Amino acid sequence: MKGARVGVLTAIAGLGLLSLAACSGNTPTTGVQLPPRQQQQELPVGPQPNLIAADNLALNSKVVTTKDGMTLYRFDKDTAQPPASNCNDACAKQWPPLLVEGKELTFTGIDQNMIGTVTRKDGGKQVTINKWPVYTFTRDSNPGDATGQGMGGTWYAITPEGKKAQGLITDGTPNAVPQQQKPAQQPAEQPPAGSGGNSDSGY
Repeated sequence: MKGARVGVLTAIAGLGLLSLAACSGNTPTTGVQLPPRQQQQELPVGPQPNLIAADNLALNSKVVTTKDGMTLYRFDKDTAQPPASNCNDACAKQWPPLLVEGKELTFTGIDQNMIGTVTRKDGGKQVTINKWPVYTFTRDSNPGDATGQGMGGTWYAITPEGKKAQGLITDGTPNAVPQQQKPAQQPAEQPPAGSGGNSDSGY
């Protein structure tokens, strides 16, 4: 009889210990499957070009811009057959090439067949439109600016078909004056030996 009472007391004591363990938060987790931690998705690094065909009011023409609305240009000293960029080093600092940088190209209002890439001298992948490499211009400050139009007689905003935009800027810059309307130039004095007469922006 005493042995039975001891057994009952021992069982009660064991249950009490289990209850205390549950209350203290130290419940064993062996065999309990916890939900896996959610892995954080890595965000894309670097710019993702997004080509947009947009109406440019300054040029009265449809041109291609970046996703931020900055006008894209083509360079007459480049070639399309085969595609090749001839704007490097100092030129590329003033006319930054639009690079793919391994990201997917997205576009609006442009035929997919017009879009491609070309490998630059430095190994970068530059976006092309109808096989012409495209660039932005550092003097364009705001979306819709096209201050590089006609610069040096070699730079032109590019259309969705890869052609030169024919519009002219009307902000009073020299590039805004049509070639046939330029006043006759007076004979200029010869510049001193060793001085350059061309603007560095035209390259």
